Amino acid sequence: MERFVDAAPGIRLWAQAEGPATAPPLLLIMGAQAPGLGWPDEFVTLLAARHRVIRYDHRDTGRSTWAYDEHPYPIAELAEDAVKVLDAFGADRAHVVGMSLGGLLTQLLLADHPDRLRTATLIGTGALSDTPYRAPDGTEVPASDLPGPTPELLQLWARQEPPDTPNLELELDRRVEHWRLLAGDAIPFDAEYTRAQERRIIAHTGHHRTSTAHVLADTSGLLRTERLARNDVPTLVVHAPAEPVYPPPHAQHLAQVIGNARTVEIPGMGHALPNPIHPPLAAAILDHTVREDNGC
Repeated sequence: MERFVDAAPGIRLWAQAEGPATAPPLLLIMGAQAPGLGWPDEFVTLLAARHRVIRYDHRDTGRSTWAYDEHPYPIAELAEDAVKVLDAFGADRAHVVGMSLGGLLTQLLLADHPDRLRTATLIGTGALSDTPYRAPDGTEVPASDLPGPTPELLQLWARQEPPDTPNLELELDRRVEHWRLLAGDAIPFDAEYTRAQERRIIAHTGHHRTSTAHVLADTSGLLRTERLARNDVPTLVVHAPAEPVYPPPHAQHLAQVIGNARTVEIPGMGHALPNPIHPPLAAAILDHTVREDNGC
């Protein structure tokens, strides 16, 4: 089931739901500059065995409105878009899974709209908290001193050509190289699968331009330290040992600063969703959501 959601004047979001209409809703929130199809179909189908799975295109991605220059917005407004998507599907409360930027937006939902969440799952993201990380030896590390992206990723980001290259195959080359680094080096990288996935996303979008809106959007005022500490929504933090954007111990830091949070490790996982990750990640999410739905 596909539909468009009016998020704001002049802004429409593409959204899709899969799974039984009567099943508990589960909202997937993708990362920066990534549309809803960034959640692979095979992974969505695994979750849809128990849920009505909703995914959508952020503003300036996929089939949603591309109009940042005319309608600039802060990053925090993207979290309000997620609420509008839930409203459009009649989901008063939903399980929410956020990856990367989507994990930041999920934290905003935990802090600002806790009544709309049954559970939360955070993947490949950092904490919206300035509480220090407490290392196993008791040492406190300022949140701002936690490790950032790997040097290889930083080098790639620095040398990439403008994203509106007219050559489709060169753009696919760029995206595959990017995902190769994002995936980490613990699981063999499937370039053919990744290229096909990106080709499908481009077909869905209707062009191969890449928006820079989420890079330009205002990121001020995102800290939710106190509210996250008081959180009582069951929260699962995915620990990806090969994560290159938010390397360890970011997942452990999240679990420390968010109330009612716990971690689960997905061996070999980086900052991507390759096929080998789908079964264990889906199983971990379903175990988390079913616990709440069954009152465990």
